[in-house]
Amino acid sequence: MTNPIIAEVTRGTIVESRHRGAFVVCDTAGKIIASAGDLSTPIYPRSAIKAFQCLPVLESGAADAFKLNDAEIALCCSSHNGEAEHVRVARSILHKAGIAETCYECGAHWPSYRNAAYELVRAGQTAQDVHNNCSGKHAGMLALAKHLGVAAQNYVKPDHPVQRAIAKTIERLCEVDLATAPMGVDGCSVPTWAMPLKNMALGFARLSTLEAGARIIAAARVHPFLIAGTGKFDTRVMQAIPRLFIKYGAEGVYCGSIAHAGLGFAVKTDDGASRAVEVAVAAVLAKLDVWNPEEVTQLKSFQHETLSNWKKIEVGEVRASD
Repeated sequence: MTNPIIAEVTRGTIVESRHRGAFVVCDTAGKIIASAGDLSTPIYPRSAIKAFQCLPVLESGAADAFKLNDAEIALCCSSHNGEAEHVRVARSILHKAGIAETCYECGAHWPSYRNAAYELVRAGQTAQDVHNNCSGKHAGMLALAKHLGVAAQNYVKPDHPVQRAIAKTIERLCEVDLATAPMGVDGCSVPTWAMPLKNMALGFARLSTLEAGARIIAAARVHPFLIAGTGKFDTRVMQAIPRLFIKYGAEGVYCGSIAHAGLGFAVKTDDGASRAVEVAVAAVLAKLDVWNPEEVTQLKSFQHETLSNWKKIEVGEVRASD
């Protein structure tokens, strides 16, 4: 099945590039509200489902046992920029749970936000695991291991109790059998299981029906900066439309929950382009009859992104296809 074109890149008067992809919106029963393209071929959701990876931290009682606040819960679901506040909150989670930074198994990389990386260099410091964009999620996983009374070592492995708890959560929400699903290793070394887009959307529709899921969504609404950071689409769109919970995953995936309408959605670009999936997901959401006029206006403003050259001359745009 050939997926439709969901985004275009223009330069001057012509379309320079086209991006194909698929999307689906469904309710808690799995009824499809809107869709296009291939919804059945398994794909890796990557970081788009960090909320599902965070759920066991809350449902097990670990979050309450370590007195994690909304900011810390939000960071457990983030792909953050590595800015000072992101690092501070990640360290706060570890401190509350009595866990050393040396327990991290996500790997070190420089902050995604350039200014944060420059600050480290100016201070004569180097990148650490806590600067990894997944350090909040990993802090939550380490807290879960501590609460379960199991060794932190190898908490990223598929057979570790932490990852088994996460797998069961995904299976329950998304109605998938991960024992037979393709499995890969994510950028931060945890397992990532492939599943169809329609199952991802189903999981996000159901997220808000869970007490722990509603708590995660509420935390993200209060702290959208912690979900991503300065300039990032996730943060900007949730600041503009607080009733929306949305999360990016690598290789052009977006998933999220529209809790007030009981809907979940998932979008994927074939070529993995983030610039394409951002405008596409905004267009998909804007067409849903679940928003007030101001929210629709805000969503439509995210359906295109102006492109400028190094001299700040406007040369084209990235736009959602009709």
